[in-house]
Amino acid sequence: MSAGRNPSSVSTQLIKPGHGRGLFDVYSNRFLLKLLVRKEIKVRYRGSVLGLLWSYVKPLMQFLIYFVALGIFLNLQHGTPNYSIYLFAGIVFVNFFTESLGNATRSILDNRDLIRKIYLPRELFPVATVLVSAAHFLPQLAVLVGACLLAGWQPSLIQLLMVIVAFIMVAILATGLGLLFGAANVYFRDSENIVDMILMVVTWASPVLYIWTMVQRVMGPWYWVYQMNPLTVGVEIFHWAFWYPTLTADQIGLAPLPPDLLGFWLPVAIAISVAILFLGQSVFRKLSIHFAQEL
Repeated sequence: MSAGRNPSSVSTQLIKPGHGRGLFDVYSNRFLLKLLVRKEIKVRYRGSVLGLLWSYVKPLMQFLIYFVALGIFLNLQHGTPNYSIYLFAGIVFVNFFTESLGNATRSILDNRDLIRKIYLPRELFPVATVLVSAAHFLPQLAVLVGACLLAGWQPSLIQLLMVIVAFIMVAILATGLGLLFGAANVYFRDSENIVDMILMVVTWASPVLYIWTMVQRVMGPWYWVYQMNPLTVGVEIFHWAFWYPTLTADQIGLAPLPPDLLGFWLPVAIAISVAILFLGQSVFRKLSIHFAQEL
């Protein structure tokens, strides 16, 4: 140090590992986040012939299986006009959530070598997987929009805006659950199996394959429990934005919009998703202190 320089004038701010600002650090390290997203996409399709085309192949195969089994064999398409669009709209939405949550749960373990070597905000890894899932979501959405246009799709501006709101809501939900289970998976490897079971149920626990009125008839006064699921609300909004504009006035009467969807259930779903995000971030920050040692 040069003579005459006061050591007290040099300020050094040290941050104890595991005591950062949580998700705010993700925003501060946007460049690192971008690098992680690129790495995840490259690693996932390394050695693959189709590459990003798998983003089209997998949901289309899933759609064909459900359409043949339920739409044709069980004849659900008879009572549901444009059932193919109804089905695919739900599959596209739910697939984004299942891929985000599944990969976020494994993100810390998958990046154990990097976490052992250097310190960086651990939240970067679950958030990066959600962004990668969003990149896979866009091609599927493009296919859905193309199919809707062929069916005479003419949405309103509010319907398109609600699609964005529903997407952000489920991204928040997936991030919160991804932080929660991603952290728990470091200490309890059974967490990954629990998430796998949850993802098996997700498609059936939301009106992806069937109409919401079927659930209402069975559950009666307990239907509100089913409607508390943010994914249920998100799927119904996707149906309202993509499926409803392809129907005639007579066809809409066969499947009315769920009551209070936008005025009550959407705000409730957003509140639940945000609460889960805060819970996941809180648990993640407490457990992430010892990630390097546990890994």
